[in-house]
Amino acid sequence: MIKAGIIGGSGYTGGELIRILLNHPAVDINFVYSTTRAGKKVTSAHPDLLGVTELEFTGNVNPDVDLVFLCLGHGNSSKFLKANTFSSKSKVIDLSNDFRLMNDANFLGKQFVYGLPELNKNKIIASQFVANPGCFATAVQLALLPLASKGLLGNAVHVNAVTGSTGAGVSPTATTHFSWRNNNVSWYKPFTHQHLGEINESLSSLQPDAGELFFLPNRGNFTRGILATAYTQFKGSESEAKQLYASYYSDALFTQLTDDPIHLKQVVNTNQCHIHIHKHKDTLLITSAIDNLLKGASGQAVQNMNLMFGLEEGDGLQLKAGVF
Repeated sequence: MIKAGIIGGSGYTGGELIRILLNHPAVDINFVYSTTRAGKKVTSAHPDLLGVTELEFTGNVNPDVDLVFLCLGHGNSSKFLKANTFSSKSKVIDLSNDFRLMNDANFLGKQFVYGLPELNKNKIIASQFVANPGCFATAVQLALLPLASKGLLGNAVHVNAVTGSTGAGVSPTATTHFSWRNNNVSWYKPFTHQHLGEINESLSSLQPDAGELFFLPNRGNFTRGILATAYTQFKGSESEAKQLYASYYSDALFTQLTDDPIHLKQVVNTNQCHIHIHKHKDTLLITSAIDNLLKGASGQAVQNMNLMFGLEEGDGLQLKAGVF
């Protein structure tokens, strides 16, 4: 059994990670660390786990665990690793953006690999330290990687994506509380979102001369999921585009292509990404849908864990969407 420790277990991603790992056949949760809830039951923050676990949050860490998940706010993972030392054999998966970019990937002698399995599976398998991708970054990259792999992103790419309120974290803010978010939609950080850096690095690794990416993120009036639409000029036919995507994702366990228009409910509560292709005149439209807390965060972290420890990639992740 893999002894796993979770740092920052009281938030949304921490809660999803606990839920998955409690049902994982090869993992034992050794501790769940929280500075704000130490000594309290995990169910005090995650009542959906009532009757499932008697785990309690702790203010102490076990340095000899096999794996550490960092579910901390952006900028806090690096601070935590500076203040806490783990075994030289302990593996680390960070769910913040602290180590995703190439300039940040080497930290205190730890070389982090960017953890998008559909791009870096072999590197993840061989790595000890993984930087889990961002949620928007996952949805956008999975929509565009096949085109970049064939050098077909020479023109500008326009992406419009809407995310649920859980993407903003568990602490309420002016744009996440119910009265503001309900029956409301708005954009934020137009063309400057923090996930653009990792998206551009991944696309450039496949196509150095990729065209400019214009990204408009939106806040949706729902809790979970991301629906992203990306469009760019494409000289080939729709059939050729579908063949390209089918070939690129032929070995991708959690990325599925469909001829039917997609919607969020078919992926929410799963680790799936569903992709739909549509051609209009000389413009190719790619739609992707993920659960921001699972394929966009905790589910993908467990997928990476499975790869790092030589397990079946889908272990613990055969989750079913609730469509109705």
